[in-house]
Amino acid sequence: QVQLVESGGGSVQAGGSLRLSCAGSGSTDNIACMGWFRQAPSKGREGVAGVDTVGGSSSYADSVKGRFTISQDNAKNTLYLQMSNLNPEDTAMYYCAARTSRYLCGRMVPTLYDYWGQGTQVTVSS
Repeated sequence: QVQLVESGGGSVQAGGSLRLSCAGSGSTDNIACMGWFRQAPSKGREGVAGVDTVGGSSSYADSVKGRFTISQDNAKNTLYLQMSNLNPEDTAMYYCAARTSRYLCGRMVPTLYDYWGQGTQVTVSS
Protein backbone atom coordinates (compact mmCIF):
# COMPACT_ATOMS: atom_id res chain seq x y z
CA GLN A 1 0.00 0.00 0.00
CA VAL A 2 1.00 3.58 -0.66
CA GLN A 3 -0.21 6.63 1.22
CA LEU A 4 -0.17 10.07 -0.37
CA VAL A 5 -0.62 13.36 1.46
CA GLU A 6 -0.90 16.65 -0.40
CA SER A 7 -0.15 20.09 1.00
CA GLY A 8 0.51 23.60 -0.22
CA GLY A 9 -2.89 24.64 -1.46
CA GLY A 10 -4.39 28.01 -0.62
CA SER A 11 -5.92 31.19 -1.95
CA VAL A 12 -4.04 33.49 -4.29
CA GLN A 13 -4.81 36.28 -6.67
CA ALA A 14 -4.61 35.87 -10.41
CA GLY A 15 -1.03 35.94 -11.59
CA GLY A 16 0.24 34.45 -8.35
CA SER A 17 2.08 31.21 -7.66
CA LEU A 18 1.75 28.18 -5.43
CA ARG A 19 3.77 25.02 -4.94
CA LEU A 20 1.94 21.83 -4.09
CA SER A 21 3.67 18.92 -2.40
CA CYS A 22 2.72 15.27 -2.24
CA ALA A 23 4.48 13.16 0.36
CA GLY A 24 4.46 9.42 -0.25
CA SER A 25 4.90 6.64 2.26
CA GLY A 26 4.56 2.89 2.34
CA SER A 27 5.53 0.74 -0.65
CA THR A 28 6.74 3.66 -2.75
CA ASP A 29 9.47 1.57 -4.41
CA ASN A 30 6.76 0.00 -6.57
CA ILE A 31 5.55 3.31 -7.96
CA ALA A 32 6.33 3.93 -11.65
CA CYS A 33 4.04 6.80 -12.56
CA MET A 34 2.68 9.76 -10.64
CA GLY A 35 0.46 12.64 -11.51
CA TRP A 36 -1.43 15.69 -10.39
CA PHE A 37 -5.14 15.92 -11.11
CA ARG A 38 -7.74 18.53 -10.36
CA GLN A 39 -11.47 18.66 -10.04
CA ALA A 40 -13.56 21.80 -10.06
CA PRO A 41 -17.17 21.83 -8.82
CA SER A 42 -19.53 20.11 -11.25
CA LYS A 43 -16.64 19.00 -13.45
CA GLY A 44 -14.84 15.74 -13.97
CA ARG A 45 -11.38 15.00 -12.71
CA GLU A 46 -8.71 16.01 -15.19
CA GLY A 47 -5.03 15.29 -15.46
CA VAL A 48 -2.82 18.32 -15.00
CA ALA A 49 0.71 16.95 -15.02
CA GLY A 50 2.30 13.53 -14.89
CA VAL A 51 5.74 12.03 -14.57
CA ASP A 52 7.17 8.63 -15.37
CA THR A 53 9.19 8.13 -12.21
CA VAL A 54 11.35 5.47 -13.86
CA GLY A 55 12.16 7.15 -17.18
CA GLY A 56 11.80 10.72 -15.98
CA SER A 57 9.58 12.00 -18.78
CA SER A 58 6.81 14.41 -17.89
CA SER A 59 3.58 15.48 -19.53
CA TYR A 60 1.18 18.39 -19.11
CA ALA A 61 -2.35 19.32 -19.97
CA ASP A 62 -2.46 21.98 -22.69
CA SER A 63 -4.16 24.39 -20.30
CA VAL A 64 -1.15 24.45 -17.95
CA LYS A 65 1.81 24.08 -20.29
CA GLY A 66 4.38 26.77 -19.67
CA ARG A 67 2.82 27.65 -16.30
CA PHE A 68 3.05 24.45 -14.23
CA THR A 69 6.07 22.27 -13.57
CA ILE A 70 6.04 18.80 -12.06
CA SER A 71 9.10 17.52 -10.25
CA GLN A 72 10.09 14.82 -7.82
CA ASP A 73 12.53 14.41 -4.96
CA ASN A 74 13.16 10.70 -4.68
CA ALA A 75 15.18 11.07 -1.48
CA LYS A 76 12.16 12.64 0.20
CA ASN A 77 9.54 10.53 -1.60
CA THR A 78 7.86 13.78 -2.54
CA LEU A 79 6.20 15.00 -5.71
CA TYR A 80 5.82 18.70 -6.41
CA LEU A 81 3.72 20.87 -8.66
CA GLN A 82 4.99 24.40 -9.12
CA MET A 83 2.15 26.56 -10.40
CA SER A 84 2.77 30.03 -11.78
CA ASN A 85 0.69 32.71 -13.45
CA LEU A 86 -2.44 31.22 -11.92
CA ASN A 87 -5.86 32.25 -13.19
CA PRO A 88 -9.39 31.72 -11.82
CA GLU A 89 -9.88 28.74 -14.16
CA ASP A 90 -7.21 26.91 -12.13
CA THR A 91 -9.48 26.93 -9.08
CA ALA A 92 -10.10 23.33 -8.07
CA MET A 93 -9.29 20.58 -5.62
CA TYR A 94 -5.90 19.19 -6.58
CA TYR A 95 -5.07 15.55 -6.06
CA CYS A 96 -1.85 13.60 -6.19
CA ALA A 97 -2.02 10.06 -7.57
CA ALA A 98 0.33 7.16 -8.13
CA ARG A 99 0.35 3.86 -9.95
CA THR A 100 2.63 0.86 -10.28
CA SER A 101 2.48 0.66 -14.07
CA ARG A 102 4.16 2.95 -16.60
CA TYR A 103 1.59 2.02 -19.27
CA LEU A 104 0.08 5.18 -20.78
CA CYS A 105 1.62 7.22 -17.99
CA GLY A 106 1.75 10.31 -20.17
CA ARG A 107 -1.99 10.16 -20.88
CA MET A 108 -2.91 10.89 -17.25
CA VAL A 109 -6.02 8.74 -17.24
CA PRO A 110 -7.53 8.92 -13.73
CA THR A 111 -9.00 5.41 -13.77
CA LEU A 112 -5.54 3.89 -14.28
CA TYR A 113 -4.19 5.19 -10.98
CA ASP A 114 -4.01 2.94 -7.93
CA TYR A 115 -3.48 5.41 -5.11
CA TRP A 116 -4.88 8.86 -4.36
CA GLY A 117 -4.32 11.56 -1.79
CA GLN A 118 -7.10 13.42 -0.04
CA GLY A 119 -6.62 16.59 -2.08
CA THR A 120 -5.67 20.19 -1.40
CA GLN A 121 -7.79 23.16 -2.41
CA VAL A 122 -6.48 25.86 -4.72
CA THR A 123 -8.54 29.02 -5.11
CA VAL A 124 -7.55 31.80 -7.50
CA SER A 125 -9.37 35.10 -7.36
CA SER A 126 -9.48 37.69 -10.13
